[in-house]
Amino acid sequence: MSATIPATLVRELRERTGVGFMECKTALAESDGDLGRATTLLREKGLASASKKMGRTASDGLVMSYIHGGGKIGVLLELNCETDFVARTDEFVTLARDVAMQVAATNPLYIRREEVPAELLEKERGILLAQVKSSGKPEKILEQIVQGRLEKFFSEICLQEQPFIKAPEVKVEDRIKEVIAKVGENVVIRRFSRYQLGERVECEA
Repeated sequence: MSATIPATLVRELRERTGVGFMECKTALAESDGDLGRATTLLREKGLASASKKMGRTASDGLVMSYIHGGGKIGVLLELNCETDFVARTDEFVTLARDVAMQVAATNPLYIRREEVPAELLEKERGILLAQVKSSGKPEKILEQIVQGRLEKFFSEICLQEQPFIKAPEVKVEDRIKEVIAKVGENVVIRRFSRYQLGERVECEA
């Protein structure tokens, strides 16, 4: 079946996904030439492969700066990979710029949910539980509702949990996994700092 796949279709899939020729040809064969299904198949395979790479040490990379709002907001972001070669690729540099832009636009407090202090999480859970109880919802579904609202809380304050600003249908974490799959190395957001004009200004006597 793979011999019947037009080269033009393989080329279009490569442009969409950045995956190699043979992988694209195989995906199209498995998808009966359906470009959409082949794209989804490659993405699923790529994310699975990326998950295996995420435990590897990433100590190279770059520090990206991003200025927004005519100089009113600035971000410094450290994005790590495994080698200097990948750090210089367009895919990696673009990801660093996009994530820095995400930080400027959404002002997250943490990178991932594991960094949220336990006391803050318990406080938020208590507030949400009180809100749900006062709404008169059945007791048996209270915890389920609270958990759903906690997920929304994480998506607001944790960078990797947020909808990716350039493609809101996926999370920032998913976009990172897509890049990992393409470059073949682990990619990690190490840290970021966000500055806003007039923020935390102390007046001197």
